[in-house]
Amino acid sequence: MSRLTKAFALGLLASILGMAVSFAPPGSELEEKTGLDLLFKLRGARPVPPDVAIVTLDKASSQALNLSADSAKWPRSYHARLTEILTKEGASVIAFDILFEEPRSPEEDVQFAKAIQKAGNVVLCEFLRRETITVRDEKGNPSGSVNIEKLVQPISPIAQSAAALAPFPLPKVPDQVTQYWAFKSGAGDAPTLPVMAFQVFALEMFDEFLLLLGKVDQSLAKESLEGKGSIALTRSLVEAVHQLRGAFLTRPWLSDGIADAISKRGVTWGEDPRKDRIIRSLAHIYQGADSRYLNFYGPPGSIPTIPYYWVLQLGDGSANLVTQSSLRGKAIFVGVSEELRPEQKDGFYTVFSNSPGNEMSGVEIAATAFANLLEDSPVRLLVGWGQVAILVLWGMVPGILCYLLPTLVSAFGVLAIGLLYLLLAKVQFASGGLWFPVAVPLFLQAPMVLLGAVVWKYCDTHRERQNIRKAFGYYIPNNVVDQLARNMADIKNSTQMVYGICLLTDAGQYTALSEKMDPLELNKFMSAYYEALFKPVKTYDGIIINIVGDSMLALWAGAQRNADQKKKACLAALEIKNTVQLFNDSSATTPLPTRIGLHSGNILLGSIGAADHYEYRPMGDIVNTASRIEGLNKYLGTGILLSEEVLREIPGFLSRELGSFLFAGKSQPVVIYELICREEECNDQHRELCSFFSRALSAYRSRSWREAIDLFSESSRALGKDGPSSFYASLCQEYLANPPGDPWSGIIPLKEK
Repeated sequence: MSRLTKAFALGLLASILGMAVSFAPPGSELEEKTGLDLLFKLRGARPVPPDVAIVTLDKASSQALNLSADSAKWPRSYHARLTEILTKEGASVIAFDILFEEPRSPEEDVQFAKAIQKAGNVVLCEFLRRETITVRDEKGNPSGSVNIEKLVQPISPIAQSAAALAPFPLPKVPDQVTQYWAFKSGAGDAPTLPVMAFQVFALEMFDEFLLLLGKVDQSLAKESLEGKGSIALTRSLVEAVHQLRGAFLTRPWLSDGIADAISKRGVTWGEDPRKDRIIRSLAHIYQGADSRYLNFYGPPGSIPTIPYYWVLQLGDGSANLVTQSSLRGKAIFVGVSEELRPEQKDGFYTVFSNSPGNEMSGVEIAATAFANLLEDSPVRLLVGWGQVAILVLWGMVPGILCYLLPTLVSAFGVLAIGLLYLLLAKVQFASGGLWFPVAVPLFLQAPMVLLGAVVWKYCDTHRERQNIRKAFGYYIPNNVVDQLARNMADIKNSTQMVYGICLLTDAGQYTALSEKMDPLELNKFMSAYYEALFKPVKTYDGIIINIVGDSMLALWAGAQRNADQKKKACLAALEIKNTVQLFNDSSATTPLPTRIGLHSGNILLGSIGAADHYEYRPMGDIVNTASRIEGLNKYLGTGILLSEEVLREIPGFLSRELGSFLFAGKSQPVVIYELICREEECNDQHRELCSFFSRALSAYRSRSWREAIDLFSESSRALGKDGPSSFYASLCQEYLANPPGDPWSGIIPLKEK
């Protein structure tokens, strides 16, 4: 047997061992108790979504309100008052993780029921009771028993007033809680408290979700899926969730279809990323597994927690610690918080429970599950072929390395690879909740491979050791592993806020050109065209973000405002203008006059997409405004337009102000300049043009329409055709016939995008 064969054999054994252990109960428990615990500790705490908060029934509230230390005995009139205050302060959904299965004072029960009904967004908790039913044979003799789970609702008037009822069962065992039920299969696939709370939270988008669902699968458009209005009338929210759950489980393509449809231009409603995210989350809820892993935000108390009595004081106008803005639009979970009242026997041990008594309350686990649904960020275990690939690689690669390399080198190599792999696992876990297997590869496969290699090589001769060195030197260069590891460690899926300058181009006459050219010819022609555009961007350290048809988006980004980057963007724009002119002169086909728009500001830069398609791009109003500025060239007959924000703090360019424009759909005007050339390249005609236009623009702003018309016309006659002058001359003619009303600001509103 050759040395390489032995190395492969060792790797294969390690791979088989890893898969055998991982796909058996002991391996899965090892990953959950050790691997997942390690990833959470490496990641640490993470930000909690601002849309969720907890109102806690705690010891401080019982003392402040002079109530029983047993929160189960608190008067329901207080819960009614709490519901009224939360509703008044604008809470989107109120979820009570409290059982109301026993009647109390009829007056208080009715008062609480009325408050719930008036709110219209309250989700109440059901109790899950296990019952044992005796099974009998044909003769009536006991032949066995069956355990069933029965939902116990709150008392009738309170239950009938709620928007939805849902259980939230959690295992009360010594082991730590890592999962929760989204749908409880043992209770008729009942949706649980976090799912129903999210459904109520997203109710305003429900009609749009159903409309989109019908577009993805037309057969569903004919089914009796209830919309928001129907649900509000019939209180059938739980039934609607059941119906949608069934539709998604029988049509596995729906979730990806909705994600793909949302990502396409024109499908989003009002370009609202939050709404898109909620609709995607709804699809993932319906199609996801019954049980899901919790993506904890940190130790107990990480989710903002408000004492019960603070909210009541807010209703009295005597509290200033809770403001309207802190409750409006939030999902409020009401229950006992273990962090504030450890004496309550409602605590659950989690990965962040670092000491006895530091357990997490059931209501905080429910709020955590809701926040995971809202962010669409559960912990997702890498399964299927991905998990197999990891286990095979962690068997084969260390197996081959450990056998072919000297023992000490291989030990450090496996350690280095292990650390890099752990870093990769941490990054994936922190950025997207993706849970790579850690315990089996690092704590079982790697030691097994090292030990196996030592024992096997101990039995080999000196000649075989020399063959190992020869084979290693022949097949694997010294820097290959380190290079691969570095590349893997750099794979990230995160976003960051930057200050960026967006440069957007658009080619005129592209439609006419595409109609008359063969697709292959068009591809070749546009490749040459984009080569002319890309070179200036790369020369001045820009990044090509995207090209669509005849448009290009380039970006200069940094941690903060940078005048040098602005200057580079302007230089790139001027050079693009020159290179496109040379390209058009050298081409025998229809020329492509190119319009350029620049704008700068704070941009969210990162990956956007879903399923198996992501794009790295800037997001925010800056990109949209840059597109509007580029489009303004069509009206003004110009080539390069930029905002005042870009031009600020960068001397060395000749430009002229073209006025203030209010783009369609915008609330704030933008001061626009035309970038003409570098100062050292300008001539007398350039300066004269700027002087003429500045005087004419002043006359326009002072509402001297005839003087402005004469100056703009004189500018065009003396210096040749000038688009902005013609634009303003025509506008002044309109104002001369129909003067604008007061107040007059000189801002030009644009009706089209």
